[in-house]
Amino acid sequence: MDATAPVTCHHDGSIAHVVLNRPSARNALNLPMCLKLRSVFEQLDDDNATLVILLSANGPVFCAGADLKERADKDETWMIARRRASFAAYDAIARCRKPVVALTQGPVVGSGGEILMSCDFVIASQLTTFRFPEPQWGTVGATQRLQRVIGKMRAKELLFTGRTMPVDEAYQRGLVARIVPPDQLAETGQEIAAGIAAAPALAMSLTKQAVDLGHETDLGNGIRIEMAAIERCLADGGWRNGIQKFNNRTGMERSADE
Repeated sequence: MDATAPVTCHHDGSIAHVVLNRPSARNALNLPMCLKLRSVFEQLDDDNATLVILLSANGPVFCAGADLKERADKDETWMIARRRASFAAYDAIARCRKPVVALTQGPVVGSGGEILMSCDFVIASQLTTFRFPEPQWGTVGATQRLQRVIGKMRAKELLFTGRTMPVDEAYQRGLVARIVPPDQLAETGQEIAAGIAAAPALAMSLTKQAVDLGHETDLGNGIRIEMAAIERCLADGGWRNGIQKFNNRTGMERSADE
């Protein structure tokens, strides 16, 4: 692992830890970080030994948004290429077949929110805040994922005002799945990842795929997507191990009660 890379990755068994690693720049997203995020997630997607991914950041700030300093002497052509690189990075996270859980602390600004909303869900410390100031910076961003997570009118309010949203409000609006004390963030993430990694990998992957595909269509087509996933699980045969595991655990619980 290159400790100086803008994004680092290391494994703890079947759990991959991906870390935003520009703490001196408050983990502001620049072009090298975009390219590295994309490559890391594409590699993890193809790695059969990886069952779950924890995405976190080095330092007290998760991500201060886009690195505006790198844009100072750039032209419009470079800017378009840079934005496409960021979209490709978000897409690589979102398309990864492995469950991706984000762990956040401190401010999450602009592009940092895009990164989080590309994950499957977010565990946030009590110190987390959110802000989407793109219009105030004279640009456009977070207009698509944000409205899909919290709704169109709420997204507009945050984008138009650029105000800071506290973590409790983010939880109420569905942007955050769980809030924990800062000193319990890493431990909570590890426990969640271990539980996911212990589940049958195919069932977990198909569940993620069925939820994601079903979100883009109506209920009738969503049920068809789920049935296709069920049939694939049945064809694999691994479901029998899950039934056996359940029966063994139930038998142990009954014995303990007697």
